[in-house]
Amino acid sequence: MANSSSGESLVTRVVSILGAFDTHRSAMTLSALSRRVGIPLATTHRLVGQLVAERLLERADNGDVRLGRRLWELASRGSHTADLREVALPFLEDLQAVVQQHTTLGVLDGGDVLYIERLTARGSAVNITRIAGRLPIYACSSGLVMLAHSPAELQEEMLARTHVRFTEQTVTETTELRRLLAEIRQLGYASVPGIIVAEATGIAVPVFESGNRVIAALNVIVPRGEEDLRATVPALKTAARGISRALGADRPRAAVRRLPLSR
Repeated sequence: MANSSSGESLVTRVVSILGAFDTHRSAMTLSALSRRVGIPLATTHRLVGQLVAERLLERADNGDVRLGRRLWELASRGSHTADLREVALPFLEDLQAVVQQHTTLGVLDGGDVLYIERLTARGSAVNITRIAGRLPIYACSSGLVMLAHSPAELQEEMLARTHVRFTEQTVTETTELRRLLAEIRQLGYASVPGIIVAEATGIAVPVFESGNRVIAALNVIVPRGEEDLRATVPALKTAARGISRALGADRPRAAVRRLPLSR
């Protein structure tokens, strides 16, 4: 694959262009896109033209560039994530009908939780999650509950990273994160008030696939101080068991290798 003068491959530059768009910047001018990805304007113009021709990008009436529908179409074909969402959505809808709060379905992607579904509840807690949005794995209940049930090697890799404090409740110290993960494994759920939004509490449980590998997390977001774990956790676990069974998870769930509390 041909490289640029900076050594980047064509694929890398195309991915940079497609990845430049997010929920906060869904469309932009060619000049803004060029600056955002650090690719010369002439090269950006050429690559965007080719991507528009393939309908992976499209031009708005004012000339701005945005992601094209064909990109969504291709991503939805045979996608494991799309299959997971399709299986989980009926359970997610039932869960939200019971708890009457924001509910989400997230998966691990690198060091983040990638949210693949979100159902909103009017008048509930502040909810910063978005479909196709991301949150750091250590700073949300979904990330913590999946990390707690992940292989020890992944836990060690995540714990070794630098962690940014979002609120006074964000756990960033490695020893405390270890203790928190051990507690989550013991309880079977994560309930973490104010770790990324001070006014909200995230409550999450793991979802397993065939081989009892953790694949996702179901999450409910409630106003901080209004948690009702006796009602919310059983509803979450019931929905998660239904999804896990549909995904072929074995029963009973295999034991997870535990990390020591300190190193």
